[in-house]
Amino acid sequence: MTIRTTWRRRTALGALALLCWGGLAAPSTGASATPTTAAAAATFTDEFDGPAGAAADPAKWQTETGDNVSNHERQYYTAGNRNAALDGQGHLVITARRENPANYTCWYGRCEYTSARLNTAGRFTQAYGHVEARLKVPRGQGMWPAFWMLGNDIGQVGWPNSGEIDIMENVGFEPSTIHGTLHGPGYSGSGGIGAAYTLPGGQAFADAFHTFAVDWAPNSISWSVDGTVYQRRTPADLGGRTWAFNKPFFLILNLAVGGYWPGDPDASTAFPQQLVVDHVRVTTSDTGTGRTGPITGLAGKCVDVAGGNTANGTPVQLYDCNGSPAQQWTAATDGTLRALGKCLDVTGGATADGTPVQLYDCNGTPAQRWALPAARDIVNPQADKCLDVTGNNPANATRLQLWTCGGTPNQKWNLP
Repeated sequence: MTIRTTWRRRTALGALALLCWGGLAAPSTGASATPTTAAAAATFTDEFDGPAGAAADPAKWQTETGDNVSNHERQYYTAGNRNAALDGQGHLVITARRENPANYTCWYGRCEYTSARLNTAGRFTQAYGHVEARLKVPRGQGMWPAFWMLGNDIGQVGWPNSGEIDIMENVGFEPSTIHGTLHGPGYSGSGGIGAAYTLPGGQAFADAFHTFAVDWAPNSISWSVDGTVYQRRTPADLGGRTWAFNKPFFLILNLAVGGYWPGDPDASTAFPQQLVVDHVRVTTSDTGTGRTGPITGLAGKCVDVAGGNTANGTPVQLYDCNGSPAQQWTAATDGTLRALGKCLDVTGGATADGTPVQLYDCNGTPAQRWALPAARDIVNPQADKCLDVTGNNPANATRLQLWTCGGTPNQKWNLP
């Protein structure tokens, strides 16, 4: 979809230090660890354990400072732990306040608000894997929290050639909706490629914690909320434009106030407001987790959603590999196998031999959990049984089922 306005949050970044660009001043880089690359196959995790009032771990995060004229945001991002601090209960809290204790100057004059923005540039970068944060967003007109990534080569190639992956953005006037978007050369700003996800029943994202994630592989990125995939993007979505996402990126967390897209706070907006971060985790792609592609098995054929049908209960079968979305599976870190925005599911949650598998809405049940041991079995732990080609039959449209694991060729699979 074409989203909102051409104005977005931006900074330029070199290999180890931020540059002044887009109206945002360079933060102190502090003591920097060697950046981690995809070749190192590293993982990143921050559970934000520590005493109340402490700053985020400087070995993992650096704090940006200044205002942002590019989006006409209203806040001044402060240094240290004034607007970003641990709460002593396993959370990082980014707080936006209506204040100006140090007489900060913004693009529009004397700043009216303070907040914080943190990134992992110079501390952690990675290409591919499962990237997630469990967040509770603020509420109110003018609030603009985000969890996102920028290409680590931005200091050399600039934005949007660097690429940008917005894992989660929320604006206060849409309390039930978040957005996930790609930006790159020829598809930036309002031309970004993305989609929205809306909670059912009028729920607001500010009411509870939710997990926002991408499963990122070469030439494929899928977005999910609480384990439910709501969009998948590949180079085919770009109409011949350059896919800018097969390289290392770094992470960013921030809470903006106002700007062209969310609009400014008004009399209904209560301050302070907080973006509460329970955890941030990145899982290396070398484990297979987060990768997307075909699952091949007996006779070199693929695990396939019959007819490419997204309806609940659609059979999952063996079929000639054809590269269609019905054969593109993501092995997520929550133990699910996902295609077409839904999960591989054991019908009725049964555990008996011969129980067929199907496509179904992701719901977090044991019927949708799969272990992927090195022996190349795909195992449903609840049943302690394997994904099996019925009757060892390699014919197209042979239904897949659960069966006692026997190490036979019809139970051996090659993951993407």
